[in-house]
Amino acid sequence: MRRAATLTACLCAALALTACGGRVKLQPRQGESLPVKPESALAQPSVDQMITPGPQAKPKRSDDLLTKSEERRDDKFDLPPKG
Repeated sequence: MRRAATLTACLCAALALTACGGRVKLQPRQGESLPVKPESALAQPSVDQMITPGPQAKPKRSDDLLTKSEERRDDKFDLPPKG
């Protein structure tokens, strides 16, 4: 009986936490402004642009699977070690 009550309480807490997501657009606090424009940027980025990860932060996956064996091309820089 105690186990069922604990499980129910945990389930209710989990459901309550999932409903806590923000539904309002992000904005600077009252009386504050956005951060300083990056030096390399042409214009001040918006809030959505600042929270969207760039291509370096989230690179695309590139899997080059070999479907058949192929002879390697000659590599003129693949030299034996000196010594």
